[in-house]
Amino acid sequence: MADLFDLSGRVAMVTGANTGLGQAIAIALARAGADIAVVGRSRPDETAKQVRAAGRRIHSIDCDLGAKPDSRAIVSEVVSTLGRVDILVNNAGIIRRAEALEFTEADWDAVMDLNLKTTFFLSQAAARAMLVGPKRGKIINIASMLSFQGGIRVASYTASKSGVAGITRLLANEWAARGINVNAIAPGYFATNNTTALRADAERNADILKRIPAGRWGDPADLGGAAVFLASAASDYVHGAIIPVDGGWLAR
Repeated sequence: MADLFDLSGRVAMVTGANTGLGQAIAIALARAGADIAVVGRSRPDETAKQVRAAGRRIHSIDCDLGAKPDSRAIVSEVVSTLGRVDILVNNAGIIRRAEALEFTEADWDAVMDLNLKTTFFLSQAAARAMLVGPKRGKIINIASMLSFQGGIRVASYTASKSGVAGITRLLANEWAARGINVNAIAPGYFATNNTTALRADAERNADILKRIPAGRWGDPADLGGAAVFLASAASDYVHGAIIPVDGGWLAR
């Protein structure tokens, strides 16, 4: 059974892995045996330290993924440096908060460009590389509770994460028969930089905790198991799924 989750010999590319959810996912994949390529604007020093401690190789690509990145060039660099790309985790994302009546076009475009457009075109570029490889490919998108719910004051984030759910299913429909699994993880409320303001608001924090059956905010490490599952042979017949890792939030 352990062999089902073994990622030895695989290469995983993780976006936004310098901190938070992406960092935890990258470390979990490395501990399962994968070499790691990280893509983002900030230096992933701590991530690199943890990946190397797991005995795995790491390659970092400095790139602003919200500024019309060259997705083909990014994937090509991973392949030329680490030899292949077997796993893509589209984790990088941003959020902008404002009332819908006041929401700006600039904030709409910034979120949609990174959270949805870059996710699609990195998936496209990675899939092209995976199709010439000898093993199955795995693409894992990071969705959200707002892939299922509307939220408030986060118009472009809700739209982008609803879109992530949609393209996860679309790509699964197109690529399942070609040996590429496309699935998503929908994190609930996690203690990250994106939720600092919510956790600092005593009333809002209390309301959120009341809704979570597990009774706590998620720790980024809580995503590791779902990520390894979707990246491994254990999920070979899983296509187009969106797996909530939410402490029971959606069950409430």
